[in-house]
Amino acid sequence: MKVSVGHGLSGAEKRLEERGISRRDFMKFCGTIAAAMGMGPAFAPKIAAALTADNRPSVIWLHNAECTGCSESILRTAAPYIDALILDVISLEYQETIMAAAGEMAEKTLHDAMKKPYLCVVEGGIPMKDGGIYGMVGGHTMIDICKKVIPGALATIAYGTCATYGGVQAAKPNPTGAMGVDEVFPKATVINVPGCPPNPANLVGTIVAAIETVVNKKPLPKLDDLKRPLAFFGETVHDKCERLPFFEKDQFAKSFDSPEAKKGWCLYKLGCKGPYTYNNCPTKKFNPLDKGVGVSWPVQAGHPCIGCSEPKFWDTMSPFYEEQK
Repeated sequence: MKVSVGHGLSGAEKRLEERGISRRDFMKFCGTIAAAMGMGPAFAPKIAAALTADNRPSVIWLHNAECTGCSESILRTAAPYIDALILDVISLEYQETIMAAAGEMAEKTLHDAMKKPYLCVVEGGIPMKDGGIYGMVGGHTMIDICKKVIPGALATIAYGTCATYGGVQAAKPNPTGAMGVDEVFPKATVINVPGCPPNPANLVGTIVAAIETVVNKKPLPKLDDLKRPLAFFGETVHDKCERLPFFEKDQFAKSFDSPEAKKGWCLYKLGCKGPYTYNNCPTKKFNPLDKGVGVSWPVQAGHPCIGCSEPKFWDTMSPFYEEQK
């Protein structure tokens, strides 16, 4: 049943109400994001206020060289659903994968969105070789589009390992010269949210923090030396893994179909890179989000961590199914 949010509503709150998103459901979502950010329940109203403020910045989402798996991860956000979350809460004004506009109308949408304060989300590595001709959208190279948008953004969130470090297309010999956003735009305010794909809560939490910075003059989230939010990337996968007790007892699975593997023993000898990987996968897990936690994650499902949130993991942490030396 829809619960009215009352009188004196902001434009965003009215649209949420019209879409059947109750105040209770919206506050539950804000509580989920607060939990993902490492905040207490009391922080949820502050998130709600920032996300429904009439002066919150819009979001422009650019696509470069990638598989769109990062967009797919955010499309799996369950509460509220993506239409309310993106169109009304985050105020996404340009996103090539899900927007209805095409051609000249899409370009006009982008140009109009840049006329007011905005945040930029970048998905995908930026091909730089030969003037960027290996990645084009609407007849424009991806690097040219990024040059038009990123410098004017209040902050740019590099979403996914492709955007943060160049991605698998940057693996040796990197034929297209793919690079991460921060490497191409060292003077821009860039926040890295790596992962292949990242947990959607990490992206939404980072956007919330960036909106808070604009609306309530809050500082940007604390970052590590790779510009990753410490709230999400402050501990290794190994630190919170449910298989950690087996590691500490030197109890390792010998193969993926061994009795030890079926008992949940540690996968380190089978190539798990959890001790070298910073991410919150064991605590937040993946789809769908329920009270801030998903239903599973790779190691829980029996697959070793491959270190996908670390720079150049495809080169430095492979072979994936061999113990790290």
